[in-house]
Amino acid sequence: MSIETYGRVPYIPNKTLRQHKVYDGADDRFRSAARLQQALFREERAWPIGRYKTAKGTMRKMGNYLSDAAAAEGANFISADIARLVRHEVAYREDGALIDQARLQANMLSSHPATFNFFGALKLDLGLATKTLRQVAPDLVDEVTGVFFEHSPARWHPSFTNDGTAFDVLFKCFTPQRESAFIAIELKYSESMQEPPATMRPRYDELSRLSGLYKDPEHPALRLNPLQSLWRENMLAQAMVMNGLYSSGRFILVAPRHNRQVQDAVKLYRQHLALAPGAVEFDAISFDDLTSCIARAGATDLAEALHARYCDFNAVDDLI
Repeated sequence: MSIETYGRVPYIPNKTLRQHKVYDGADDRFRSAARLQQALFREERAWPIGRYKTAKGTMRKMGNYLSDAAAAEGANFISADIARLVRHEVAYREDGALIDQARLQANMLSSHPATFNFFGALKLDLGLATKTLRQVAPDLVDEVTGVFFEHSPARWHPSFTNDGTAFDVLFKCFTPQRESAFIAIELKYSESMQEPPATMRPRYDELSRLSGLYKDPEHPALRLNPLQSLWRENMLAQAMVMNGLYSSGRFILVAPRHNRQVQDAVKLYRQHLALAPGAVEFDAISFDDLTSCIARAGATDLAEALHARYCDFNAVDDLI
């Protein structure tokens, strides 16, 4: 019996979690399993365990953290090329970009390194990016021309969301009609969609109405978890079209298929969308399906590495 058999991750005994130094009482079902999976991945490769600072200020060993030495060597990234890319992206990041370098380098459970692991190779090879995204959005993407991490068209600009909202990744592309377009990516890994909500701003309400994205732009649910981050990012994507930066675009959420809290949020968010002509469409793709697209694009070694790091829970199954 396995995760594939049941279609969901198991509840893992606390004893097992403590044995691998991944017990956290605040973890939900998926986050607990993903934390253990990352610890087992680290153990298999004999990477030294790292520490993190607790809310009380004490240092605690945690199985999904890499030691300082392993982190400095780039162990959190699936290739040396991506590790080098990360160093450059951090050094040349956009003004106002929020990149937690400690989590990026050392926390194997963080969505920060996952973003670079999934999309770093696509920035390094635009041909691979084109072949991959043609599968993800064949009606929109003909050629990828640029890839940008932690990207906003203009932070704190009143023509957009007038805040610091940014996409994890943005792909600039041409459509089959050779019009300018984009794919905006938000990647969730073990998140529960319950992050601290943004302070509500008048521009959000205004843009919610002007965007044409929503059946009821005033609906309170859009302003609360688990939808508020999707609401803000989809509006930012729409504002890029409204301001003439692109002719069209798509906002895509990338997440594990077994992270039920994220998948449930996707279903709920879709219910609010008006699907009006000219709207920046919302879509979602799982880690597994994105990995398959990368494999079909010809990067089989990359796809295998991504599957092993993020999609293969066999080692977790073996402990149940």
